Amino acid sequence: MPKRSRPILILAIFCGWIGGAASAFETKAQAAYVLDHGSGTVLLAKQADVGLPPASMSKLMTLLLAFEALRDGRLRWDERLPVSTHAMSYGGSTMFLDTTDRVTVEDLIRGIIVLSGNDACVVISEALSLDGTEAGFAAMMTDRAKDLGMDQSVFANSNGWPDIKHRMSMKDLATLAQHLITEFPKQYTMFSETEFLFDGRAPSNTRNRNPLLTLGIGADGLKTGHTSEAGYGLVGSAQQGERRVIFVLTGLQSPQERAEEAERIVTWAFRQFTSKTLSQPGEALAQAAVWMGSSRNVGLSLDGTPKILIPVTGGQEITSKIVYDGPLQAPIAKGNQVAELVISVPGLPETRLPLVAAQSITRGGFLPRLRTAALVLLRKVNGGLSGT
Repeated sequence: MPKRSRPILILAIFCGWIGGAASAFETKAQAAYVLDHGSGTVLLAKQADVGLPPASMSKLMTLLLAFEALRDGRLRWDERLPVSTHAMSYGGSTMFLDTTDRVTVEDLIRGIIVLSGNDACVVISEALSLDGTEAGFAAMMTDRAKDLGMDQSVFANSNGWPDIKHRMSMKDLATLAQHLITEFPKQYTMFSETEFLFDGRAPSNTRNRNPLLTLGIGADGLKTGHTSEAGYGLVGSAQQGERRVIFVLTGLQSPQERAEEAERIVTWAFRQFTSKTLSQPGEALAQAAVWMGSSRNVGLSLDGTPKILIPVTGGQEITSKIVYDGPLQAPIAKGNQVAELVISVPGLPETRLPLVAAQSITRGGFLPRLRTAALVLLRKVNGGLSGT
């Protein structure tokens, strides 16, 4: 077989879609990350890979492990859990639990989502921890984060209480939010609840602190956070029509600044970008050369019907290219990834999408293989003559 190269095919399939360079969003946040959920396009990244104190935003990891335990049958929604002295000892935002309480898992989860209960997190953590301690649960959180590719996340506790070792990046928090939205759609509806009246014992702590939930802009989650070290932050998500945006910001100076920046981000993300479907299912975008196959070429199609995000303003052309290690070796099964579509939109990071074989190509019989061998021999002869 000849030496494999990495061909690049420049396509004109998007030439009719003209978009302008996306205006960079200037945010007051210390760090921020904005993601288009459907296309996976990163719209904004500011210190997004830096591990920072996440405050109560890290409670999303406790909720993820709780949802997984409920799904697997290790917890029940109506199960009542005891409150330890350690759980009761936490201050800050709490459900005001004490050691005489036995609280249902459902109430505890609502207490975490709506009331940001530090004590509720500890009750859940001690129930699920392998050794029955919050520290043991924090180690489980760190391990699970690594499984999800959240490489800048290390947990020292279940609720984001200030600790020098407790860190998450904004990108990690967005990854976590995306996982919760995708894997637990039924439970995700709880994040849009604006009020939770837990037995009336904490009238000063009944309202969800997410400032976007009542603005009518499609916001439906997820979690605020604040400590003196972290400043004010928010992991948020909003859906308008078929598009969903996930955003994370931290290091703001006040609840008002957090609310204003979050609303600005949502407005910008939806108004300045629109999504486009790339092709119909099974439609071949190009042909790739095949080595020793029953056919000399194979069609390249997108897997499913993915969309890309483009700026709404006009001005510059979107370009694309197909990259693959070729020629491709037969046999090739229909649906196997054999190439990659790389799309460049002015002002946005590159989008890379897998391309699959549009049809199966079997290994060639005697005549195709003889023809291929002859072509290789002819290339060698011509190459030798040209070098004399």
